[in-house]
Amino acid sequence: MSPSILSTFILLVLVLGDLGQSFPNCPESRCGSGPTIRFPFRLKDRQPDYCGYHGFDLSCTERNNTLLELPNSVKLYVQEIDYLHQVLNVSDPDHCFLRQASNIKFSSSPFRFYDDFLYNYTLFNCTSAERNILGIAPCLEVPGYEVYAITSSSRISQYTLTSCTKMYNIFSIPYIYSYEIYPEKSNASIQLTWAKPACGLCEAGGGRCRFKSDGTEWCEMSRRLAPITRGASTKLIIAGATLGSFLLLVAFIGLYHLYSADRKEKENQARIEKFLEDYKALTPTRYTYADLKRITNQFKDKLGQGAYGTVFKGKLSSEILVAVKILNSSTGNGDEFINEVGTMGRIHHVNVVRLVGFCAEGFHRALVFEFLPNESLEKFIFSNDGHHHSLGWEKLQDIALGIAKGIEYLHQGCDQRILHFDIKPHNILLDYNFTPKISDFGLAKLCSKDQSIVSMTTARGTMGYIAPEVFSRNFGNVSYKSDVYSFGMLLLEMVGGRKNFDVNVENSSSQVFFPEWIYDHLDRGEDMRIRIEEEGDAQIAKKLTIVGLWCIQWFPVDRPSMTIVVQMMEGEGNDLAMPPHPFNSTGMLAGRHHHQELPAISEGE
Repeated sequence: MSPSILSTFILLVLVLGDLGQSFPNCPESRCGSGPTIRFPFRLKDRQPDYCGYHGFDLSCTERNNTLLELPNSVKLYVQEIDYLHQVLNVSDPDHCFLRQASNIKFSSSPFRFYDDFLYNYTLFNCTSAERNILGIAPCLEVPGYEVYAITSSSRISQYTLTSCTKMYNIFSIPYIYSYEIYPEKSNASIQLTWAKPACGLCEAGGGRCRFKSDGTEWCEMSRRLAPITRGASTKLIIAGATLGSFLLLVAFIGLYHLYSADRKEKENQARIEKFLEDYKALTPTRYTYADLKRITNQFKDKLGQGAYGTVFKGKLSSEILVAVKILNSSTGNGDEFINEVGTMGRIHHVNVVRLVGFCAEGFHRALVFEFLPNESLEKFIFSNDGHHHSLGWEKLQDIALGIAKGIEYLHQGCDQRILHFDIKPHNILLDYNFTPKISDFGLAKLCSKDQSIVSMTTARGTMGYIAPEVFSRNFGNVSYKSDVYSFGMLLLEMVGGRKNFDVNVENSSSQVFFPEWIYDHLDRGEDMRIRIEEEGDAQIAKKLTIVGLWCIQWFPVDRPSMTIVVQMMEGEGNDLAMPPHPFNSTGMLAGRHHHQELPAISEGE
């Protein structure tokens, strides 16, 4: 007999040994149609102290609601008690849990939140605010003011709070439990749990916990063995007792395994929740290769394939999807993997793809990102059917501004400046709302914010977007301005709906170079010959073009920083001056053609 079965049998013997004893005078109770109340809970004023555990006192309100009182005068209605899993569903009597949340202190209570992943909120009292970006808490409002809540994972600088006053902070509450913020979750309940007394196993076996005379709790089986008829032979009694004990043991072991299976399922759910918490906190999680196979359903749904790996669609739950990039073990020396994990683990911005986790197990290397269903910007601006502006010029302007803000964050918003070195339409992904997110940090470099020059031993990037100084120091030093150049090229491709030049064409020097062509038309005051559908589209196209031309100035010192670029794009555009002509020098033109003829730089270098 295995140790687990032996221990279970000993427990069963101890339980059977006390079958002759009766329950204390603690009948089950309830408040109206509320949940059944029994050990470890007791109903105050109706049941004696020994019927419940310390801190598990309940009471009935005048309307027969079951009330639980926690320390600091926190009062909650009890909706359901799950004795098997030791979970308590409660709700706020006034449907305003945020009002009581700051007073909850579990240090002097037997309860804690069932959810292990807790969040902090900051409440603001506002005369006006943008409802689409802040969670509203109507139960805390007063006439003339609205109350909003922002999670600690949000960046306050993203919101306009000029008309708001900070009220107070709320620490360590589950995300879903702030249900007053979201009207559609107003019926959600709060789940609490308790660790002691641990009566779940007793409940699973059909028993009930109660106090012994010495004040400790123990498990009493609710069923009693049937009396044995006098005169029966000793052998029959022994055989019956042995068979009955065996059957009880088998049943008990079966119930225990069911309980264990249920607990294991909850542990699996907890792993998913931990994953989501890491995702919220932008802390990449390390996964095994087996985890990735489970998440991707054995790599069933392939999203795409490139020179450095294959991307599969993965699922964490019915609502949470991810993209899993399995890197080829035969290419590179791991620099791309190290760059992606080391760089993206620091980043927290709405316009940068979030690295959810990674795998580094033997020869297996993989990256797990948030799933973005609208794929890359390249799909929309280089459409073969010529409808590259199907999104509309206003949406294209929003996308361009989002990309600019993302690059600005990389340059200024982190502890160290992050230089991407591969800004191009293919590396701009779009979410459900076409919010742009910068991806692929395999070529990125980190440097200090006060460092104006970056040392590079080899050029890096993609043909057509690489700044001149990356190829030759005759044009200047490599710095964050190199990303500005790449962004300018991307911006002009968004305006033109085509590549600035195609490096796959043999005689590329005979092609019309779009940035030069569009500059000449603007400089002469001629029509840009771009499809315009709505009033104001021409102004948007002109503004994006002028900003793009400023960004692709040949020398880095002539290019604006991304902070200035964002300011230019957020303005009306009427006051934007035309930049100097980047292509009016023979030397520069020669440099451009040399730029075109260089072979593409491997992104793994």
